[in-house]
Amino acid sequence: MSSKSSVKRWSAKRKQEVVLRLLRGESLDALSRETGQPAVLSGWPDEFLEGGVAALKRRTDDPKVAALEQELERAKRLVGDLMMDKELLERRIARFEGEFPFLERRSNP
Repeated sequence: MSSKSSVKRWSAKRKQEVVLRLLRGESLDALSRETGQPAVLSGWPDEFLEGGVAALKRRTDDPKVAALEQELERAKRLVGDLMMDKELLERRIARFEGEFPFLERRSNP
């Protein structure tokens, strides 16, 4: 019996290596023979991918991420308000200087 097949418990790192080999297209039969894990090996890719999806979902529940998203939304609103204030000030300056009240400052294509 080889040393790989005599190991009763596999570390997550070793399982990951096998799963990645399977996902890259290596034969399940060949890896089963190599590792000595024919019964459990076929379920590892599904477990691996489900765990990845769960990890991605968990990140959205992270309070730090939620706080940063709220701060980003607040900053976007503030920038929008500042842009409106800037436009209004530009129009007032234009009126004061005798230019047209709604002077457009966009370039023509």
